[in-house]
Amino acid sequence: MSRTFARAAAALALATGAVLAGSGAASAQPLWEPLQPIQKLDIERYTGDWWQLAAVPQPFNLNCAKDTKANYQLLDPANVRVQNTCTRWDGGRNEILGNARVNDPVTQAQLHVSFPGVPTQDNPDGPTNYIVTDIADDYSLALVGDPFRTSGFVLSRSPQVSAEKWQEIRRVVESRGYNACLVITSPTTEGSNEIRPLCTV
Repeated sequence: MSRTFARAAAALALATGAVLAGSGAASAQPLWEPLQPIQKLDIERYTGDWWQLAAVPQPFNLNCAKDTKANYQLLDPANVRVQNTCTRWDGGRNEILGNARVNDPVTQAQLHVSFPGVPTQDNPDGPTNYIVTDIADDYSLALVGDPFRTSGFVLSRSPQVSAEKWQEIRRVVESRGYNACLVITSPTTEGSNEIRPLCTV
């Protein structure tokens, strides 16, 4: 755990010292306004595997050294099975199963994600804590977060992206009201192994 904190602290210390989205994307969003969803999410098309390429650090991610991934499977029009996995610092595998319930039938891009047995997150009904705020036309990249931007995740169908794509990702993250220096890259075996603020890519 100390190694995890050390690497995260180093990334945050470094932080202080064209377009990803297509037609479904909202315009630039100021920080003081709640995070906005895309106009319409195709839930069925959104299912499958997503690699986490960068994120606002969360306590539950501290044990994840690399290859953080989410798998979404449609259960019914309002519920999605969530399976989150990652490789720990000791080489083992973390896994947790949960549910994402659609809270916004108009856009389908605002959901409540819950995990049984996790304090404050064990009820499948609840306020929106997962907003798809940007997605590529081909559903290859997405940016999701919560209304107040205390969380944020850059998700990709591929574990690696080009340097040019990283620049596009940064622009989109900033256009949605995030501070790119507080969004930290997530290592993947087949992609980048660096942990650093998105504002330095």
